[in-house]
Formats: sequence, C-alpha cells, structure tokens
Amino acid sequence: MSDKTFNPKLTVFMLVKTSPEWLALPIDDRFARLSETFEPILRRHADTVRLRFYDAEFYTARLTDLWVWDTTDHHAYERVVEALRETAFWDRWFAIVEIIPAVKNAYATNYGEAPLAA
Repeated sequence: MSDKTFNPKLTVFMLVKTSPEWLALPIDDRFARLSETFEPILRRHADTVRLRFYDAEFYTARLTDLWVWDTTDHHAYERVVEALRETAFWDRWFAIVEIIPAVKNAYATNYGEAPLAA
C-alpha cells in the first residue's frame, strides 16, 4: 500500500522513556536489536500499521521518545502492541509512559465539515 492510499483510521501517540539498560548498549547493538525485533513485527503489519519515531529527550525529562502509530485497522494495531509486549522493548528497554489514541480531524468529519487548513 503506497503512502498516498494509506488512510489511517486511528493515530496512537505512545510516549516512551528509554531505560539506563538500553542506553548502556553500544549503538550498533541498539540498531541490531531494533532490526531483529521491531522490523519483523512492522513487516507483518505493513499494510495496516505504520510507525514514526520522534526524539524528545532534548526538550523534556518526562519522556525520551514519541512513537507515532498510524493504522487503518484497530485490531492490527492491537496485534502489534501484543507482539511488542512479548519483547524487551516493552517496559524493559523502554518504559511506556502514556498511550494517547486520537482520530485525525474527527471534529470536522463528525459534522460533515472540511477540516481547517493551515
């Protein structure tokens, strides 16, 4: 599915904080573990779930990263989370601080109006 046809029904903002254990790993090991663990999960759901990583540690002490999940299928997102919970990324290498689900432009869509353009 190309990005032009990917129309998410739900976006989930996952606020996470890296653990000292993760930061103690050499950089090459971190990227290897991301490739070994995250990539297979993401590939299994590539048609319905997308992930974007944002760094936040420069501006807040509450969290270090923001994982933004876009999905066309709520159940597929749930399956991704279930798979991640079975890995060291969930609450070992990263503390899941908060999960915020949101729907893009629902304020306008629910009333049949066009969203504000900025």
